[in-house]
Amino acid sequence: MKSRRQSQGKSSSLDEKSNSRKKELDSNKRPSRSRGTEIVTGKCKICGSNSWDTDSVRGETICAECGYVAAENMIDPGAEWTNHSGGEDRSRVGAPTSLTISDKGLSTEISRIDLTSGAAARHGMTGKNLRDWRRRQRVDQRSKTRDSRSRNLTTAMQFIRDRGGLPKQIEQEAANLYRHSMKEGIVTGRSIRGVTAACVYIAARQAGIPRRIDVIAEAFDMVTEVERKELKRTIRLVARKMNTHHITGPEEYFEKFHSDLQLPPKVLGDTRDLWDEVGENLIWQGKKPSGIAGCILYKASQNSNSPRTQSEVCKVSGISEVTLRGLLKILNQILDEKSR
Repeated sequence: MKSRRQSQGKSSSLDEKSNSRKKELDSNKRPSRSRGTEIVTGKCKICGSNSWDTDSVRGETICAECGYVAAENMIDPGAEWTNHSGGEDRSRVGAPTSLTISDKGLSTEISRIDLTSGAAARHGMTGKNLRDWRRRQRVDQRSKTRDSRSRNLTTAMQFIRDRGGLPKQIEQEAANLYRHSMKEGIVTGRSIRGVTAACVYIAARQAGIPRRIDVIAEAFDMVTEVERKELKRTIRLVARKMNTHHITGPEEYFEKFHSDLQLPPKVLGDTRDLWDEVGENLIWQGKKPSGIAGCILYKASQNSNSPRTQSEVCKVSGISEVTLRGLLKILNQILDEKSR
């Protein structure tokens, strides 16, 4: 009994010592400040002024007259600094908004990528389940597009995403162009396919990565001559209405053609040097920029260890071999005049 009482006494004394030590530590701790979120109202305690300034960086509310700090360590209820949406104030949750989606991404959707036969096999879906989910996707799309304007916008954004072949940021520019074109009434009376193709062409041209009209027309299934002429007219109309006139130079095609031909990096530098040497000549005026780019790139490749044939260059630049040889004749003539 005595040993039990002694052990209890020792344990109680140890608890008292630990508690006293905690109290000493707590007394030395710096008191925490309360974080207020309410807006300061009323008059200043110091000067009686009713004018307040809020410093959002320091989280303080200050009297505008005497500088008295009425509130500090305020919580910022706005968006975090890691805001990828580009707007002033967005919600802290969800994906960033996108102009390439008809409702700007404010609702969920069933992706077509997940409803292909390959994706279904990966997810272990049967054929019946796949058909059911495709039916649900159609119902989901129809429920979001009750009027013709919304349906047309959904179709246009789908064209830009699936057929544009542009980087994400330039897709946003093409979608923005289409939305402005719709407000200007350009879409009325014209095919959605043609207007979206024109917006993709102009957005790529503005970004410095131009696409040839025939490449855009092929991507959007505009294969007949009538459709291609209509595309050219639509491009001119959209460019005039949106004030996006831009003269495309041959140098803007160099990187694209160089990548398509899979040439070494040195050839791209030689191509630019060659164009800097002959580009100021007025004889190039009126010539097709993509054809000039193909000619300069062909010449640079012939002077390297990785030459390309005329047919390969013509296929990439969209010109005939006769046109390429004519441009090469002009190029050689300019180089001969400079060497004299």
